[in-house]
Amino acid sequence: MGGNISGRLFRVTTWGESHGPATGCVIDGCPPDLDLSESDIQQALDRRRPSSGPASTARRESDRVEILSGVFEGKTTGTPISLCIPNQDARSSSYADLKDVFRPGHGDYSYFMKYGRRDWRGGGRASGRETAARVAAGAVAQKVLDVCGMDVFAFTRAIGGIEIDEACLHSLSDLAARARADVLCCPDPRASEAMRSRLDAVRSEGDTLGGVVEVVVRNCPAGLGEPVFDKLDAALASALMSIGTVKAVAIGDGEAAAAKKGSEMNDPMNEAGFIKNSAGGVLAGISTGQDLTARVYCKPIPSVSLPQQTVDQHGHARTLAIEGRHDICVIPRIIPVCEAMVCLVLADFLLISKAVRP
Repeated sequence: MGGNISGRLFRVTTWGESHGPATGCVIDGCPPDLDLSESDIQQALDRRRPSSGPASTARRESDRVEILSGVFEGKTTGTPISLCIPNQDARSSSYADLKDVFRPGHGDYSYFMKYGRRDWRGGGRASGRETAARVAAGAVAQKVLDVCGMDVFAFTRAIGGIEIDEACLHSLSDLAARARADVLCCPDPRASEAMRSRLDAVRSEGDTLGGVVEVVVRNCPAGLGEPVFDKLDAALASALMSIGTVKAVAIGDGEAAAAKKGSEMNDPMNEAGFIKNSAGGVLAGISTGQDLTARVYCKPIPSVSLPQQTVDQHGHARTLAIEGRHDICVIPRIIPVCEAMVCLVLADFLLISKAVRP
């Protein structure tokens, strides 16, 4: 199985399955002499853990991270950093009745067609559990970004078609704090209340919801990104699309740009800099020094308890209703994952920029 490595200079390999002994990652290329402790990583992992919120699963993992290598006396050494997150609350027996059945919306069918076998325990490598390793690696990447003052945060923009009021975005200085104080990471209290009601209703129906996350990067230096095939926005989109639940990524104005005139889309400049930011902080694939902005569109959780039509591995028609412990919506748990993937890309591009332009 290939495709488990991200980055060129700041390289991350994730490993592990949903119901295996553990999941984790190996980080190669992290600079030495950065302050790093397990508690630094744990803060990020705690935000990804299941909560008592209306969207969350009943599975309770402590997600206690262990640093196995690459850190000595509280500092990174420049050698590979190995992180391990034990799985402690897996219940594989819940999936025994599904081991020969392709669950609609999951990776069961595509994994089986590619490899001729699959780990049916909670989806194995295709499970959202894999993202714990990404969040751990992202916390290390954030240490690289801290050196130049970059701040990466994300918030809930929509759940189940309920969107925030744009007015709540006018004050960016406390946006992250307002979002993280809310159970759904939504900076708009009225929208959050409506989202919670919608989630409760959908849970009672046995169904699930999708949503939209917005990621903002403040204090990003100009000049990150390489021309043509290694554009910064292309790398961000690729990294965010690698998250299993993500079906679309928009940079800046995104799809709205297609309906605009050039005079509306262009970002004018004056002596103080850019007047607006329709481009999302990237021009010609290279950062402009403005805030980077990206919207991430997440599909509904595929595990629904409503009857669904499918087939088994022998091609026989089956009808199944999926029971067990599942999220009703990936948001807000996907938010630290989106932040982590952006951190990994930016750390990689930052190191590349220093390598070619000292």
